[in-house]
Amino acid sequence: MLAERTTLAQFLIEERRRHPGASGDLNALILDVALACKAISNKVAVGALGNVLGSAEQTNVQGEVQQKLDVIANDYFLRATEWNGHVAGLASEELDDPYKLPDQYPRGKYLLVFDPLDGSSNIDVNVSVGSIFSVLRAPDPGRDPAPEHFLQPGVEQVCAGYAIYGPSTILVLTLGNGAHAFTLDTVLGEFILTRVGIRIADSASEFAINASNNRFWEPAVRRYVDECLAGRAGPREKDFNMRWVASLVAETHRILTRGGVFLYPRDSKDAAKPGKLRLLYEANPVAMIVEQAGGMASTGRGRVLDLAPSELHERVPLIFGSRDEVQRLDQYHREQHDRPYDSPLYATRGLFRTATG
Repeated sequence: MLAERTTLAQFLIEERRRHPGASGDLNALILDVALACKAISNKVAVGALGNVLGSAEQTNVQGEVQQKLDVIANDYFLRATEWNGHVAGLASEELDDPYKLPDQYPRGKYLLVFDPLDGSSNIDVNVSVGSIFSVLRAPDPGRDPAPEHFLQPGVEQVCAGYAIYGPSTILVLTLGNGAHAFTLDTVLGEFILTRVGIRIADSASEFAINASNNRFWEPAVRRYVDECLAGRAGPREKDFNMRWVASLVAETHRILTRGGVFLYPRDSKDAAKPGKLRLLYEANPVAMIVEQAGGMASTGRGRVLDLAPSELHERVPLIFGSRDEVQRLDQYHREQHDRPYDSPLYATRGLFRTATG
């Protein structure tokens, strides 16, 4: 029964009542974002039946080939949020520069930054993808923002969230008072509150990393992974499972559901890119959600949310998840990031053999 459930709109109204001076603009913006996520969910669900699979035959500012659904999802975010007077400006992974609102629409007091379709390399193989978003205050409300207005550290976020399009569509949201999950009821067309105050376990027995990059990892990361793979016989004295989905949203959702740690660390693969993930619209919103769920998010050298962005599409290393594991990785970086690491476990055997093994 609907009367026994809390919809996203009801949840937001209850939150607003805790802040009598609130205008309601943030609530309305979140509902606009939720509408875009519903539309994207529908497109993802029809797949080949809707002729939305495959390449759009163009690249974005990242140099990445855009999929048709990347372009569609980006357009849904723009159309759903540009008109209502809640945002002053928008920025997207798929656009070189911040998006200027059409002249006929009023300018609001928030900035919205987003990755409209994370994990789009998984689309054609029918693996979970998602959308990630972050809301910041506009320094100059009511006017078009300057590009530098978007360059705010993650601690300035007023809201962050993601939608995951899997067997069910789930919206995970934080307004700074915990992380909460809403599942889309496709019959009602409403997001229904299904998890309140999500908590990540402090310890973990799962880690997620792209093992093909092993040869480029820093010593601290190699040490950590080697110890996990050594299992009960190694220094951690317990067995670990390794996971990798190649979708930040899917990796985040798994960790919020059953704990673990995710690593996309700094490596030497491309000296021009100190990290893979974009700070403003990937790392920052995920870090805010994770911290609100009791976990940690780090670059290996410090808290993600404290970083001051220098450009719109800045990339950073990202390590997040169960507190004990992230703290251990930070410690290893402090101890070893400038020293070579000689792995006794994989020098002559195992999955990651050295060139002389």
